[in-house]
Amino acid sequence: MYRDVIIAGFGGQGVLLAGNLLAQAGMESGLEVTFIPVYGAEMRGGTANCTVVLSDEPIGAPIVARPLSLIAMNGPSLAKFQPLLREDGIQVVNTSLIETADVDPDRRSVLIPVNRIADEQIGNGRLANMAALGAWVRATDCVALKAVRDALTATLPKRYHHLIPQNAAALEAGYAFAANAL
Repeated sequence: MYRDVIIAGFGGQGVLLAGNLLAQAGMESGLEVTFIPVYGAEMRGGTANCTVVLSDEPIGAPIVARPLSLIAMNGPSLAKFQPLLREDGIQVVNTSLIETADVDPDRRSVLIPVNRIADEQIGNGRLANMAALGAWVRATDCVALKAVRDALTATLPKRYHHLIPQNAAALEAGYAFAANAL
């Protein structure tokens, strides 16, 4: 099994946290993992992305030129990374901030309004990243949703552990949305 993903958005959307959480879940599931964060000097409001590679064999290189999957949280991220997505790849696209007309119809896509889901279903708009990650987990079946939920404890700083139930709920909401969309 080999799966890679680029998670991209602007600083403050939690793309690096989502990648770190996925990497932690992969490690706790016994997979080989690489995690490479990239962010602009501005951080909040600037561009941010990360690459996560998960495999049941040693990973030869952590750099991914043609990703198998993409989580695009905003329009500039979709514009930058969608053309790199492999033809057999899949992308999770945040339709709360991205026009569906910008999505390549030839790409396998999960079109999900993660900001709206986080706001309306969870009551915390900052958890859009978790809804997107939950959708990706369902779309790829790369790691179990339970593994991602369980990794929240190791990934979130202790001062945010009171938010673990909300984060888990957002993961589950994204997962459920993708299950109905696929």
